[in-house]
Amino acid sequence: EEYNGSAWAAGGAMINGRDAVVGAGTQNAGVAYGGSEPSISNKTEEYNGSSWASSGNLNQAKYEAAGAGIYTAGLSFGGRNTNPGAPGKLALTELYDGTSWTEVNDLGTARNEIAGSGTSTAALAFGGSVPGVSALTEKYNGTNWTEVNDMNTARAYMAGAGTQPSTLAFGGWTGTAVTAVTEQFNGTNWTE
Repeated sequence: EEYNGSAWAAGGAMINGRDAVVGAGTQNAGVAYGGSEPSISNKTEEYNGSSWASSGNLNQAKYEAAGAGIYTAGLSFGGRNTNPGAPGKLALTELYDGTSWTEVNDLGTARNEIAGSGTSTAALAFGGSVPGVSALTEKYNGTNWTEVNDMNTARAYMAGAGTQPSTLAFGGWTGTAVTAVTEQFNGTNWTE
């Protein structure tokens, strides 16, 4: 569905229905990748504002990952490449150029159920499952990931939005309950 500022309307359906898929980009230039359909997927699809088209596959099939950037310069990081309950958390980071994926330097800590925000040269990865929920935050500068100050509330399955110096983290699972906690990152610290 697409949001026009006041209402939601149906958009074009994806080619391959999947859950735990990752996305980046804008309403008229989006990219979706990975997920589970029910097997773990490495498929990539691009959206032009009305329809989806297949594009180059991720190098590693995965789900429960995070993404940042736009459809011609996107990142995929973290995730899981095995069935739930089995080992397989990933630190893997891949860069998308609008056609194909290239592996770049990995996260410092492998995790799935992670959230992300930012661009392909200034991304933020936060939370997730390490195992157990995490408050871990890492910044990406286009080359390397660096650990920075943690979130105040450890959680997984949350959403993130914004840029690296101004990100929101909201909702999620604390390991014992669903939460409505919202935190803002100012480039250095998280504030509830």
